[in-house]
Amino acid sequence: MEHELGVIGGGNMAEACVRGLLNAGLLTAGRIVVSDVSAERRERLARTGVTCTADNKLPARCRRVLLAVKPQVLPGVLDEVAGEVRPDATVVSIAAGVKAAGIAQRLGGRGRIVRVMPNTPMLVGEGAAAISAGPGATEDDLAWTEQAFAVSGRTVRVDESLMDAVTAVSGSGPAYFFYLIEAMVAAGVAEGLDEATATLLASQTCAGAARLLLESNEKPAVLRARVTSPNGTTQRAIETMDAAGVRDALVRGVRAAAERSRELGR
Repeated sequence: MEHELGVIGGGNMAEACVRGLLNAGLLTAGRIVVSDVSAERRERLARTGVTCTADNKLPARCRRVLLAVKPQVLPGVLDEVAGEVRPDATVVSIAAGVKAAGIAQRLGGRGRIVRVMPNTPMLVGEGAAAISAGPGATEDDLAWTEQAFAVSGRTVRVDESLMDAVTAVSGSGPAYFFYLIEAMVAAGVAEGLDEATATLLASQTCAGAARLLLESNEKPAVLRARVTSPNGTTQRAIETMDAAGVRDALVRGVRAAAERSRELGR
């Protein structure tokens, strides 16, 4: 049986994508081949039933190719497989900061390029993935990519010029929440909670707040105001954070991530 999807790079994001496709029944294991330099990763992915190899050229020959290696590694991989990629292949890259035009150039114009910026919550089916069309990409290419990532969360289409902003907001975004939860847990422990209880309370609070925001269609500021009673505990906390420049620091941090994404694409 011919493989339909070739995945180059078998890390966590690739695994999440593969498992999502298999669990949704969009592809059978026999139609997927994954390459990775790590024998441990190959062994892990092989348990799903997909074909695993150390040879990047095998997945590169598939009708659809997912490039799931780190940005710093991608140029070398593209040079390695350029002669193997089919002219009519759909080539999907999840490498942060690497522009679609640069991918197309290294592949010698072979394949139709789509860029995706997913994030790690797709590992539990709650990811956010932004999709943009690159050189040659058709509506069918974009629709297939949307379907492939929608099984692991939510998808949006954006112009590629916005991908650095997407990377900063949602690609790196989970780390900001983990950072915030770390601080909330530390404060809870300082106030007498045990770490496990503080972690559960902070984590569920963030998860619940995010779901409330998504399902209410209200702006974040509106929901925040509803929790903030005059002269209450929440108001005291927000005033203290504002005085410490927390909001401004978050904005600067996200914009710094966007700038780093632009640097990776140069």
